[in-house]
Amino acid sequence: MPFPQTRLRRLRQTPVLRDLVRETRLDPGDFVMPLFVEAGLDGRAPIAAMPGIDRLSISAAVDEAGEIASLGIPAVLLFGIPDHKDEEGTGAYDDEGIVQLATRAIKRAHPDLLVMTDVCLCEYTSHGHCGLLRTDGSVDNDSSVDLIARTAVSQARAGADVVAPSDMMDGRIGAVRAGLSDTPIVAYSAKFASAFYGPFREAADSTPAFGDRRAYQMDPANGDEALREALLDVQEGADVVMVKPALPYLDVIRRVKDETRLPVAAYNVSGEYAMIKAAAAAGMLDERAAVLEALTSIRRAGADIVITYHAKDAARWL
Repeated sequence: MPFPQTRLRRLRQTPVLRDLVRETRLDPGDFVMPLFVEAGLDGRAPIAAMPGIDRLSISAAVDEAGEIASLGIPAVLLFGIPDHKDEEGTGAYDDEGIVQLATRAIKRAHPDLLVMTDVCLCEYTSHGHCGLLRTDGSVDNDSSVDLIARTAVSQARAGADVVAPSDMMDGRIGAVRAGLSDTPIVAYSAKFASAFYGPFREAADSTPAFGDRRAYQMDPANGDEALREALLDVQEGADVVMVKPALPYLDVIRRVKDETRLPVAAYNVSGEYAMIKAAAAAGMLDERAAVLEALTSIRRAGADIVITYHAKDAARWL
């Protein structure tokens, strides 16, 4: 005697019904597309570790932003590669810096596209760390926070709709909020010291010259700490809290969503992107199916916003 079918199994047999009862939906409006904008570049420069992703000149970034908007993706996240780096990361808070210039150009050409800006010093410091260094080589939290806040104010003044501090210094959200009463803040609240950032560091030329970032980024083993960090950022004025990376931390996304009750962003990072690209290129999996499954899992875990290098491809497939 055959076992009776479950209700959902019966519904799944009819495609229209299957769609109607789907619990988690994926839409281009869920995505943010990161862009790497490089000072002094003419056109585009492919990033070897991230097939399909380029460094962009300002004019190329404007064109790319237009294509992104046409696909129904509502926002971009800008990272800058300056033509000069120094100990203090002065290019980050220069009103004529690469992110500030790119922000103005994109907003002029595409005023309805949301421009988010990454707020950090690592792409601008000669040593590659996210803050200022003491003489012993450790990061000085308090003086770094002052420059992070200065960077956020400069980017907002250039027209950024949203600022996203990614440095993980203690107290930086409160300092940014003190300088920006109205600009939304997406806080990199639970940013783990992850092995999945490698391709990004090639893309943004931000590999630390020495040591690592474990002193200020989070231990991948610590879930409770992620909740404490997120709740602190909420208290200091964050409007959205972020978990980064996404796929190895789906449990953290769920917990942060449940505890904060704020919108949650998840960053599907460069290493996650590169793994699927490499496996697909080797014929090991179906790229489209794998990407859409991965992004759906991030949304199912509780992310309201998914920052992903797959955004353009996923929007076309959807």
